[in-house]
Amino acid sequence: MSTGTGRGTSGGKTTATWRNWAGNVAARPVRETTPASVEELSAALRGAREDGLKAKPVGSGHSFTAAAATDGLLIRPDLLTGIRKIDREAGTVTVEAGTPLKRLNTALAREGLSLTNMGDIMEQTVSGAVSTGTHGTGRDSASIAAQIRALELVTADGTVLTCSAEENPDVFAAARIGLGALGVITAITFAVEPVFYLTAREEPMTFDEVTGEFDALFTENEHFEFYWFPHTGNCNTKRNNRSPGPAAPPGKVSAFIEDELLSNGLFQVVNSLGRAVPATIPGIAKISSKALSARTYTDIPYKVFTSPRRVRFMEMEYAVPREALVATLRELKAMVERSRLRISFPVEVRTAPADDIALSTASGRESAYIAVHMYKGTPYQAYFTAAERIFTAHEGRPHWGKVHTRDAEYFSKAYPRFGEFTALRDRLDPDRLFGNDYLRRVLGD
Repeated sequence: MSTGTGRGTSGGKTTATWRNWAGNVAARPVRETTPASVEELSAALRGAREDGLKAKPVGSGHSFTAAAATDGLLIRPDLLTGIRKIDREAGTVTVEAGTPLKRLNTALAREGLSLTNMGDIMEQTVSGAVSTGTHGTGRDSASIAAQIRALELVTADGTVLTCSAEENPDVFAAARIGLGALGVITAITFAVEPVFYLTAREEPMTFDEVTGEFDALFTENEHFEFYWFPHTGNCNTKRNNRSPGPAAPPGKVSAFIEDELLSNGLFQVVNSLGRAVPATIPGIAKISSKALSARTYTDIPYKVFTSPRRVRFMEMEYAVPREALVATLRELKAMVERSRLRISFPVEVRTAPADDIALSTASGRESAYIAVHMYKGTPYQAYFTAAERIFTAHEGRPHWGKVHTRDAEYFSKAYPRFGEFTALRDRLDPDRLFGNDYLRRVLGD
């Protein structure tokens, strides 16, 4: 959810400040544009280049990094939305880049279709989600970007490229997670399948049980994730597996208590208390970690994978090799226990299979994700710095849209195909029309 305070017309001057969802990134572009077509976008990019301005598309602002920040031309994709084409025979849907995932999911469901896997929120635009490597959890099914079959990209000189495994395959290999560095995505073709049911089983387990049985829990479930509550030995686990149905969603009272009251309303209150009086956090953690009860429910995918997140926070997430997960997590727990840190947000753990995208955090290796959070307005640097030290010691790769301090030198070693990506960037955007400070740090110049 972008909280920009103004809306310019195509190429119009603006003094509005754009802010991201978490409120930690702000930018004041010289002008904004909201193109209604690919042609208008191409013209806006040519105009920016002629005026010596950088240009960046911005989605819903859900990244915690400054990946989309610019002091030049800010491109809003609000009018580039909707489904262009559904090809049932090929099992694909082509969607405009500015379409929010929420709208895509509901539109697909009306057509009896679904993505195979998705993240746990759906506020992002499809282009923003794929460009930063948004993912859910899956034993066999990978990130949203890994479900792309083709994409349309407008490059720095205004050329419109169609990219797939057959057409411009070198661009396709990189641009599915392109960080906005290669061009502006205007449409994406996703693989879809007939809508199916998932049965979710949520239940508390101890930290020792989950880490001790992790390999079995991962192997036996299509989608397994869990949350560990710092200052406790408690976790909440979630297993999502395909089901013949029928739908059996949580009852209205149960859904309200679990998803709204405990996960948003009461969680907001206890985080606010913890921010004001940090000494209360361990005691609150012991209570809140036991508040969520076991439950089982069945529904279509987006209603099981995603949930509302209204409590604002800062987040760092790293992908480590899956086999290194348990050791990494145990080190994180030991660090928290010997420190004076007070952490009111649970640590989230998910997995992904290896994929073939150049800058995917799961590129070439099975991965496990560890996400650490701090409530908005709470000092997070000490916790994140200590966690990052542990993650990088295990060859961690940070999520491109979440807080981290890594740079191009680190990534050149962390990603075997890093040079392939930067060489492609040199070819498609030699003058760095799409550059900004964040890309300069993570990709070099």
